[in-house]
Amino acid sequence: MTDLTIWTLDWVPEGPRGFVRDLRLRWACEEAGLSYSVKTVAFDDRQTNHLGRQPFGQVPFIDDGDVQLFESGACLLHLGQKSEALMPRDNRGRAETTQWALAALNSIEMVSVPWWFFSLSGEGNPALTEWFAQRLDHMERVLSEREWLAADRFTLADLLMADVLRVTKVRTFGTRPATEAYVARITARPAFMKAQHDQITFFNAADAQRHAAPKV
Repeated sequence: MTDLTIWTLDWVPEGPRGFVRDLRLRWACEEAGLSYSVKTVAFDDRQTNHLGRQPFGQVPFIDDGDVQLFESGACLLHLGQKSEALMPRDNRGRAETTQWALAALNSIEMVSVPWWFFSLSGEGNPALTEWFAQRLDHMERVLSEREWLAADRFTLADLLMADVLRVTKVRTFGTRPATEAYVARITARPAFMKAQHDQITFFNAADAQRHAAPKV
């Protein structure tokens, strides 16, 4: 029995499977050997049915005893406090890990998400594309010089950065061999492969329940 619960959607279309951000928390728990359960909120009512827990109607969020958290980055930092496998205990390693985790969210994902949305529309945005290319080029330089982002080993910073960079459209945007090698290496970890498989299996199983549900 565990008090740690990861909340996600009860179903998503095929495209996002393997990318919904509860995967970050599943992956972290697998890396750390933390037991957890998964509970769901309804995909069809995601904008209104859990605003008390996630004020923007998103997933994931977690329950951990008397702690309730939303935002995947905040949840990962919380899980890092529970396991040295995710977050070093020395001051320097902890600071470096926190720094690069926030860089993944604020310097890379903050640009990649709007760039991705513009590219889906087919409109594009030259200024945003140039900005994003510059950010990826900076990461290429960093990753060509080191194996890990922090503490000379795998940390939650690598988990988060690799998850941001592994999005298919991001990986195929330009040629950045150090970045590609980094993403391939980090996502070859058994913990990632199990977490991704479990998430995809979870959503695939929801198909049958969704199709069997009575039409209203």
